Amino acid sequence: TVVFGLIMFVLTGRSRESARLMEVTSTDQPSAVAPRGLHLDTIFASDRVAKLVEPMRSLLGSKQDPEMVRRLAAAGYRKAVHADLLFLSKLALPIVAGVASFLLVPGNKFFWVVIAAVIGFLLPDLWLTQVVSSRQDRIRLSLPDALDLLVICMEAGLGLDQAILRVGQELKISHPDLSDEFVLIGLEQRAGKARLEAWKSMADRVGVESVRQFVQMLVQTERFGTPISKSLGTFSDALRVRRRQQAEEMAAKTTIKMIPPLVLFIFPNLFIVLLGPACIMIYRNLSRVLAGQ
Repeated sequence: TVVFGLIMFVLTGRSRESARLMEVTSTDQPSAVAPRGLHLDTIFASDRVAKLVEPMRSLLGSKQDPEMVRRLAAAGYRKAVHADLLFLSKLALPIVAGVASFLLVPGNKFFWVVIAAVIGFLLPDLWLTQVVSSRQDRIRLSLPDALDLLVICMEAGLGLDQAILRVGQELKISHPDLSDEFVLIGLEQRAGKARLEAWKSMADRVGVESVRQFVQMLVQTERFGTPISKSLGTFSDALRVRRRQQAEEMAAKTTIKMIPPLVLFIFPNLFIVLLGPACIMIYRNLSRVLAGQ
């Protein structure tokens, strides 16, 4: 609907191509994680949305859902206004969808109004789930490249914190999602957060198993003093081997997944084409024989 499309446009913001073009052509290095979406100093400014949402929360007795905030952070939306916009969309979409179905759909209006309202209520959650899944896949695929860059930076003499910041800057064009997380680690440490806590926060925020394993490895190397560069290289190789094995497993499952469509859709049509004319000829010949008797 129009309301959901407008809110999602604000959350999504500029296209990835235009954002990359702006980053490449810009001469100033950003000092913080670039905010997602449009600049919210317009009609969707944070204070204006908060003033609109807070009375609704008070009326409904609803507080900000920590799980929704966590999922938005996993999708890359960390501002408070993003949670308010999602809450607003979950309130507005059922009403808009219900009214639209009541006006446009003939017949049993009550049934279709209920169906449209339920779909409108679930649509923001489905959208958020899709965005989180896509971002997690991108981070999972970009992690081996980031580890290789970390190894190169540390072998060049940089410390771990400086290497993470440098890799975050280098990956801003090719892997912006992981770059944002690395830059955010540096910002949290500058704000006074302990190194281990900043790493664990990234693992909890992203929700990717390989990132959790990466953070656990960093924690262990920090505690026991083992060489980090060697551990990073070994872990990067293990991730690539695992990714290749997963690709081989998916390729092996393809044959099994092709059986149902073959049996249900392709084989019946093939049998009709091959056996149809023969069956017609047999039927005609038998009809003549029986008629002659």
